[in-house]
Amino acid sequence: MHNNESEGIQKINHLNMAHLTQELELQKCPHCNVDTPSLKQQWGTVTTTHSGGNQRNWRVYKCTRCGGLVTAASNRTDSYVTEIYPTTSQVDDSIPEKARGYLDQALNSLHAPAGAVMLAASAVDSMLKAKNYAEGNLYNRINQAADDHVITKEMSRWAHQVRLDANDQRHADDEAALPTDQDAKKSIEFALALAEFIFVLPSRVTRGLEETKPSSQE
Repeated sequence: MHNNESEGIQKINHLNMAHLTQELELQKCPHCNVDTPSLKQQWGTVTTTHSGGNQRNWRVYKCTRCGGLVTAASNRTDSYVTEIYPTTSQVDDSIPEKARGYLDQALNSLHAPAGAVMLAASAVDSMLKAKNYAEGNLYNRINQAADDHVITKEMSRWAHQVRLDANDQRHADDEAALPTDQDAKKSIEFALALAEFIFVLPSRVTRGLEETKPSSQE
């Protein structure tokens, strides 16, 4: 799915036609990404605009696994969910296939932080290789990409502040502490931001230029 839809709103077809019931049925938890989460209703209310229009029924649900809260709303009489916050992360089609696969698997592995960190690091590694950075270790290549202005210096510093030590996990380094849920989320957030900066945004700019190109005059 492209990111030209409103942030924070998931369309009905992405909600698997969920209903506002005592338990919200989603394919994945937007917080921990676990499959078929148990989302129990905690609270509900009805809102309208100042003039009484746009009535929406709201429910707040809690994931029994991670404790994250999910807000869903319906403005339909049949109670189909029309909005949900937060949305689940989407991996853009403009990202190279191999990196996209690693990112998708990382998002699906948030419940297993060590695996999610390894997959996020593999996604970053694959994206850098797609930009012809293949020499040295991962952090050295990130620094080189920053020196070459492929990414910003701030992104390079960000990379050094998140957990991307995939080699420690693969070799079961006894001195390396196991990653936490937060480590996994931060690693994936960086990988997604890197993908956005070097693949998604340039693709969106190119698409925008094509879509707004003046028609040739005969």
